[in-house]
Amino acid sequence: MNDAEFINHITRDRSDFLGEILGILDDRRIAYCVIGGLAVNAYAEPVVSLDLDLVIVADVLEDLVAALEGRFKIARFPHSVNVTSAESDLRVQLQIDARYQVFLGRSERKNVLGRDLLVAAMEDVLQGKVWAFQDPERRPSKRQKDLADILRLIEAHPHLKQRLPDSLRKEVDRVGG
Repeated sequence: MNDAEFINHITRDRSDFLGEILGILDDRRIAYCVIGGLAVNAYAEPVVSLDLDLVIVADVLEDLVAALEGRFKIARFPHSVNVTSAESDLRVQLQIDARYQVFLGRSERKNVLGRDLLVAAMEDVLQGKVWAFQDPERRPSKRQKDLADILRLIEAHPHLKQRLPDSLRKEVDRVGG
């Protein structure tokens, strides 16, 4: 079983949902990059996640959502637009926080989900995880996952620890990172 088949099995994808999303982005020439936990997988030991977090060029978001609405379920949240398919457990989360826009210009091709995708630069992935961890509105379980992702990145790339804010560096030291 190759990586793509494994991911399709884990996400119970019966329709190549990810392929459809990527095809729409490609057809419309929409710049994107992967962020979040699956982006961490491109730089550290991978873990399974059903969330694919993407940043796209902000000024085409509404056009993209309009193109997706007839095919997929769309749900809007304060920081994202989530796209799901009845044919897959994979959840695509389009990040709408403007801070992430600069990540697009520094992205690079990496293997994620058994596919060659544009992924935010490692330092940007770390920054996104720091922002997520520091967000007091996030559920505690999500913040713990963010901390685990930060630790995965630092274990694989110890020089990244110096990029952490002092308070987070202390938290990482406390848990043994």
